[in-house]
Amino acid sequence: MNWQQACELPYYNGTDLGANYTPAATTFKLWAPTAAAVTVELFATGTDAEPNAHHLGAHHLQWERDGVWSLTLSGDWKNTYYLYHLQFHDGRTADAVDPYARTAGANGQRAMVLDLDAAAPEGWAEDKRPVIPPHARSVWEVHVADFSADEHSGVPAEYRGKFMGFVPGDTTLDGDGVHPTCLNYLKDLGVSHVQLQPIFDYETVDESRPDGGYNWGYDPQNYNVPEGSFATDPFHGEVRVRECRAMVQALHSAGLGVVMDVVYNHTYYSYSWLERTVPGYWNRRWENGSLTNGSGCGCDLASERTMVRKYLVDSCVYWAKEYHIDGFRFDLMALHDVETMNAIRAALDALPGGEDILMYGEPWQGGSTRMEHGAIPANKQAAGLLDSRIGFFCDNTRDAIKGGVFNAGSAGYINGDMHCGYQVLHSIPAWRGGQADFMPQAPGQVVQYVSAHDNYTLWDKLKCVARRGDYAAPDADLLAQNRMAAGIYLTCQGLPFMQGGEEFARTKHGDHNTYRGPLELNRLDWTRAAQLEELVQYYHGLLEIRKAYPELSGMAGDAEPCILSLPGWLIGFVPERQGESLPGRLAVYYNPERTRQWAALPAGSWRYLCDGTRAAAEPFGPACCNAIELAPVSVTILKVE
Repeated sequence: MNWQQACELPYYNGTDLGANYTPAATTFKLWAPTAAAVTVELFATGTDAEPNAHHLGAHHLQWERDGVWSLTLSGDWKNTYYLYHLQFHDGRTADAVDPYARTAGANGQRAMVLDLDAAAPEGWAEDKRPVIPPHARSVWEVHVADFSADEHSGVPAEYRGKFMGFVPGDTTLDGDGVHPTCLNYLKDLGVSHVQLQPIFDYETVDESRPDGGYNWGYDPQNYNVPEGSFATDPFHGEVRVRECRAMVQALHSAGLGVVMDVVYNHTYYSYSWLERTVPGYWNRRWENGSLTNGSGCGCDLASERTMVRKYLVDSCVYWAKEYHIDGFRFDLMALHDVETMNAIRAALDALPGGEDILMYGEPWQGGSTRMEHGAIPANKQAAGLLDSRIGFFCDNTRDAIKGGVFNAGSAGYINGDMHCGYQVLHSIPAWRGGQADFMPQAPGQVVQYVSAHDNYTLWDKLKCVARRGDYAAPDADLLAQNRMAAGIYLTCQGLPFMQGGEEFARTKHGDHNTYRGPLELNRLDWTRAAQLEELVQYYHGLLEIRKAYPELSGMAGDAEPCILSLPGWLIGFVPERQGESLPGRLAVYYNPERTRQWAALPAGSWRYLCDGTRAAAEPFGPACCNAIELAPVSVTILKVE
């Protein structure tokens, strides 16, 4: 099917695709405009291997309108599993899980009729998104299994590595009552949002077995279904829904927002459930008919097509409404078109409180693709076309601070290549001066970071550049570099982001791509968090400073920092505040040198908020005037008295 043919398919504007349950009847609706006939097969269980497995019959759907097939079955069909069987005019047939399935059985091979109200934890109706002002936002990324799988986490064994691992609020290291872990730890750290690596149903973990494997989850199978391996019971579809909501509820109760990592750019199988329902429609193709592979995973969803765009919008709105999700991080966002991203933004904005839902993504592709009829990729160069509240990860900042990610030994500003100071200087106002090949509309469009799940952890990268191979060993020089990296991106304008565990020198022992595990290498090491508590407290202090002084984020107004004239590779600036009567009250200095350096101070009497090893929102130490001595490899933050 070429794009001209795809454009001729009818568009359905309804909001009722899927299995719509009431105790009196369930209505099944599927968009399959090229099918000749559609049947729904009903089952007692999600797999044939379970006790009491049997077929409950088959029912023909009727053609309704705009490509939709529909069937209403009287009676209470709650928790019944189902599968669509499609026949096409050319004689082909296909079995497909409902693309709009709300939950599924083990391994996602059959959808399940869900009573959403019944699949809710106690108090879910009262759950509210925390109100977090833009300047106070910061994101901490983690995989559900990594979060609580450590046997020392203090989380009950049956909850470790599960959604429910986020629920206990008082866990400590081996139950010692002293060193907080998991949610208890996050409540103290000071971040505002937790970004969860994919939590929708993905393919490459066998949910039916406790030892079913490990994967980061960038292999989508059922977009609107929570992943079963994170549930205490993957066989009953309502359990994963209830426990996923319980996780969100627990994070909200702790005052934390929840960002969902979504992978709408491809499906694990090119012959996905989507593609089976309308063959040739969902995936992009080259002019010769072969699949494009901009994702690097075998196929790309054609977001610019109207029903694909509708599917992405509907899916995001569904997660926001039914799981109270506070933000979306888009994997390979440049494989989506600008119009689709703006449509998602508009749909989220229309929800109660929806304007505060975060949206940002990776502004790059994994390879070449072919967008149709003039669609524009949602990359950095399209920053001016995207809604100003759609952000993107800034690899320019990342690589300037610590060195490029594609060369383990390449250094950045903090660890040997001080020429990168030019780029760091442009990072401070979130690259709004036009020095790069992109122009953000506002600081909030720029996600400032030095580590994420991809590539080396920050600590391992620093070890690689320094050629010090004992990855677990503490190292005073590298701890200073770690602190400086954090000090820079947490004083730059924009949205700060960190990989979970960066704040306690997380190591994967030099493995830069652990997407298939093992869990032992990926899990958060809560013993290490306790051992490196001073580094954790430093991050906590920086986060508190950022919340206390909105001018650092640039989101309390559009004023750009006033850069100070300093010698050598030193960088200094005064974050400006909005309003003519509000002089700058902070001064920030970066010293990448391995020796102490003197720097001139603006007029006034100044005290420390950060001296390179300690950070706090309240001033400490003696007052300084005229000049200050900066510690080696450090970030210094001062407040005028």
